[in-house]
Amino acid sequence: MESRFAHSAPLLSARQLSVGYGQHAVLSNISVELRAGELVCFMGPNGIGKSTLIKTLMGLQEPLSGEIKFQSTGKTAQMLSVVLTDRIQHPQLTVEELVTLGRYPYLSWNLTLREEDKQKINEAITKARVQHLTVKKISELSDGQMQMVMIARALAQDTPIILLDEPTAHLDLNNRVEIMNLLKRLTRETNRGILLATHELDLALQTADRVWLAQPDKTLKTGIPEDLVLDGSFDEVFQFKGFDLKTGKIEHPVTQAKSVRLTGSGYEFLWTKNALERNGYLVHENAEIEVFLSKKDNTLAWVVNEVQFDSIEKLLSFFN
Repeated sequence: MESRFAHSAPLLSARQLSVGYGQHAVLSNISVELRAGELVCFMGPNGIGKSTLIKTLMGLQEPLSGEIKFQSTGKTAQMLSVVLTDRIQHPQLTVEELVTLGRYPYLSWNLTLREEDKQKINEAITKARVQHLTVKKISELSDGQMQMVMIARALAQDTPIILLDEPTAHLDLNNRVEIMNLLKRLTRETNRGILLATHELDLALQTADRVWLAQPDKTLKTGIPEDLVLDGSFDEVFQFKGFDLKTGKIEHPVTQAKSVRLTGSGYEFLWTKNALERNGYLVHENAEIEVFLSKKDNTLAWVVNEVQFDSIEKLLSFFN
């Protein structure tokens, strides 16, 4: 089956692109595309050149060679908007004032907001779900809230492309998930093409439509996340130590003489299996010792030889 993006013209394309500093290329011979409605995660080890490529696509750095093309022509500020992790230097701005800055590329010399501008600002605030923050000063925002507001500013700029450089850096898990879900939703609701450089492998695998994966030879390999997992591309690049990406689990050594046959289903089964393997037990279908996971009237029980336990901790204590 073809990708749902296959027949749309790319919003941005790079051909034979090399980026870096001076004569030193950090990424070479890149040919990639970003399409409308597509969330792309650009990934690779630290220092591989993620920020350098983002800055080159933004126009802040000249490419060493190759070309970058946009579907539309005109001012860069009307073709792409950018979300960086740099803290805003004017802490007394309100959230609404900061989002309003996204409309500046469209204003005339007297900087007067038209009704269209006000509508775009309100739409951006609503889509980013930061209505409750509009009167707050940006100095009062948490890091997670600040990123949401910066995304709202990018939306107000009303460009077909949004570029983000490590938007979830230094955020806790809850905020990282919220940001990634927001970006995924925005590609669907607004048909924008969104490219973010990120090191959040677990979240990228669950949200990205496509991954640009930086290779050791300074090229990029592209594909959907699942294909890059199954063909070993992520393993080759990140060289995981004790982590099996195909199962999404840390590899635990078997240290217990007993093995366990676990019977059950659902997420309770998965977490029970996790606890047993984490404590050194081999879990397989031919083991003599059976743990039966019972769930009745929202009450969980773990049963071994008719002995019943009401928590995994008590089950583990029984085995030990």
